[in-house]
Amino acid sequence: MAEFSWEVRSPLERALVAGPYGAHGDAGVSLTEIRNFDLVQVMARRGKAAEMATAANGYFGVAAPETPKAVRTADATLIWSGPDQFFVLSKGGMGALTPAFSGAASLSDQSHARVLISISGAKARMMLAKLSSIDLHAEAFPIGAAAATSMDHTSVTLWRGNDRTDCQAVFNVLVFATFAESLWHTMLDSVAEYGIEIGHSEEF
Repeated sequence: MAEFSWEVRSPLERALVAGPYGAHGDAGVSLTEIRNFDLVQVMARRGKAAEMATAANGYFGVAAPETPKAVRTADATLIWSGPDQFFVLSKGGMGALTPAFSGAASLSDQSHARVLISISGAKARMMLAKLSSIDLHAEAFPIGAAAATSMDHTSVTLWRGNDRTDCQAVFNVLVFATFAESLWHTMLDSVAEYGIEIGHSEEF
């Protein structure tokens, strides 16, 4: 009898070629796929929004975002994904979350359903302006701002993380795995004129 084993692979494995791309010289944008993360969607059960908020505060020690924002804790990022719901991005999975939110919220593991792309660099905003209608100026979209929006007709969750050590802004994009390769190629096309440094990482 044949034996099978499942191997976890990135949806961008074929499309992502690490290294420089586009215009020569200093890269204006860094595109980094973040791999091996856990992503759990937490949705309040009917009439349980207040209980969910209390559970989140008790577990994470911070208030869960109730508006389009992303909140960092020591080992997780909570990202607003709609009314009475948010994502938990971490390395922890659902195991510890399940008892904490029992009765207050429904949890679903989205870890392998989404691709996470980090975008940074001096030309990052110019690149994103080609794909998104959101004003990403620092005053309009500060650190911690988030949005459920679309890029090139593809639904994404976008938020701004902490700046890089060189003070360049960092934007994060979560996209459904089935659309990730298409959006990735669109990103490459839109930023080739600035020069790109492409890579992947397990750090976020």
